[in-house]
Amino acid sequence: MVGAVLPLVMLAAWAGALLIMRGPSPASLQIGQPAPDFVLTDLDGNALQLSDLRGRPVIVNFWASWCGPCVDEFPVLQKAVTRHQADDLAVVGIVFRDNSEAARDFMARMGATWTAAMDPGELTAESFGVFAPPESIFIDADGIVRGRQIGQLTANDLERQLALTLNPAEE
Repeated sequence: MVGAVLPLVMLAAWAGALLIMRGPSPASLQIGQPAPDFVLTDLDGNALQLSDLRGRPVIVNFWASWCGPCVDEFPVLQKAVTRHQADDLAVVGIVFRDNSEAARDFMARMGATWTAAMDPGELTAESFGVFAPPESIFIDADGIVRGRQIGQLTANDLERQLALTLNPAEE
């Protein structure tokens, strides 16, 4: 009995330590508050800064080439880019725990047309409270977080979140 409990205790201690070291929880990203800014390098070596997209609604999507749900989510995001072109919607992909070659191949295979950037040290993921892909943050044209989707986006999820992002209620 004691031999079976010890591994569970060790696992719980490891998970607790990981959460403490990881930093902010997903609750630290507040709906209705400004999105944390970031500066990253995209897969083509260009600088990408979130605040440069101010004036446009933005979906920040954390993903990885090894993420099964990301395979299903990418076509949904691509349709949104096309459908909301008149709204000047921007999608920014943040590559999560992956390498640039695999990410570049995945983007090409999936026909993704948006910018994707590497997140060395996972500092951007940490500032957004992201623990695993896929996860999407919806930011309005004023840079305010309007929604968050933890897990795979469906077409219905996406349109519901975009309705809040493209037409935020007057505060």
